[in-house]
Amino acid sequence: MARVGLPSWVPCRRWGWMAVSFGFHRGLSTLLAPKAERAPRWLPACRQKTSISFLSRPDLPNLAYKRLKGKSPGIIFIPGYMSNMNGTKALAIEEFCKSLGHAYIRFDYSGVGNSDGNLEECTVGKWRKDVLSIIDDLAEGPQILVGSSLGGWLMLHAAIARPQKVVALIGVATAVDSLVTQFNQLPVEVRKEIEMKGVWSMPSKYSEEGFYRVQYSVIKEAEHYCLLHSPIPVNCPIRLLHGMKDDIVPWHTSMQVADRVVSTDVDVILRKNSDHRMKEKADIQLLVYTIDDLIDKLSTVVN
Repeated sequence: MARVGLPSWVPCRRWGWMAVSFGFHRGLSTLLAPKAERAPRWLPACRQKTSISFLSRPDLPNLAYKRLKGKSPGIIFIPGYMSNMNGTKALAIEEFCKSLGHAYIRFDYSGVGNSDGNLEECTVGKWRKDVLSIIDDLAEGPQILVGSSLGGWLMLHAAIARPQKVVALIGVATAVDSLVTQFNQLPVEVRKEIEMKGVWSMPSKYSEEGFYRVQYSVIKEAEHYCLLHSPIPVNCPIRLLHGMKDDIVPWHTSMQVADRVVSTDVDVILRKNSDHRMKEKADIQLLVYTIDDLIDKLSTVVN
């Protein structure tokens, strides 16, 4: 049944599937296998418009954001490194939340996009504060955090800091500790040279210049926010989506996260042909189905 005005991939009904728990058997067909006992629930699209707003913070850069009012749990999208709130995944989730009538927030980190701040002064710790500001000052009620790449690292920190408000996590190519890990994998002489120069030209095919300039001080500061060295005290449901062709953050990182988190409700879902960005139609479909399933799971728990 087609719904006028909705992208073809946006599900307008609630899907049930067999959740694959942490292990090595992964498959989209298994994840999306409908359960016969679950009746479809059709929902109309809400035609809400979102305009850009700014969150004023004393002594901190103002953050640009867009928000949809709606039902709980709300959804917050946390973007990747150097990404803004207008990416494919952020917009797709917004359309999905419109279709269900759920609250949604997307935002720009300080120093990125329309937010205030100097990018060269930004650090993992400062971006962590940005996420907490969004949760504390804008979000109402329980929230599902969707973190892409760097955002997946920050969503875990947010869940640790705000356990009463963060009720579920979805990581897309979760880049926990990745900045530090990638730096430490460099040859010793290269690391020493970067330390002397004070800047690392980190190669990236997603930059027009072919690299990002990362201050050495940013790398050292990020070490204080590494999580994989010990158990991660997060107890909520966690879904980790990762492409096996990710050449930026290896999919094994999601397996490590699943192993380290305290929560026992953890699924790792691997897509064989997806890359780091996971922005193809099938990737987006998987993402919104995963959000949909968690909303349903949380609603069932509440009711």
